[in-house]
Amino acid sequence: MNDKTARPQDVVQQQLDAYNARDIDAFMACWADDAQYYEHPDTLLASGKAAIRERHLARFQEPSLYGERIKRMAVGNMVVDQEVVTRNFPQGRGKMDVIAIYEVEQGRIAKAWFKIGPCVPDEGAL
Repeated sequence: MNDKTARPQDVVQQQLDAYNARDIDAFMACWADDAQYYEHPDTLLASGKAAIRERHLARFQEPSLYGERIKRMAVGNMVVDQEVVTRNFPQGRGKMDVIAIYEVEQGRIAKAWFKIGPCVPDEGAL
C-alpha cells in the first residue's frame, strides 16, 4: 500500500498487521525515513527509520508479541488507537494497555506517541 494517497488509518492498520506478523520489513515500510517515535508526551525514544527498526528487532523475536486494537479514531492525518499489547518480559508473558497516536504524512507514519500502562502479568507468569 504505502502510496502517498493512502488513508492514514490504512497506513496505521498496515503497520499494526506487520507488527503482529513480526515482519520487520513490512513494518518499516510504513514509517517515514525521518520518523520520530515518542513516549507520550515528549520523550523521544527513536529518531529516524534506522533507530525505530533497531528498537523493534528484539521485540519482534518475542513469541507472544501481539497488539489487539480495541478502538480507532481518525481525524485528518491523525490516527489514535487504543490497544492491548501482549509481550514477553523477563518475569513472563504479560499485557499492557496502550494508547498510540500516529501522524501520517504522504502515506507514511511521520510521528508516533505511545502512552503505555503498567504490565499485568498473565496468570502464573511470575
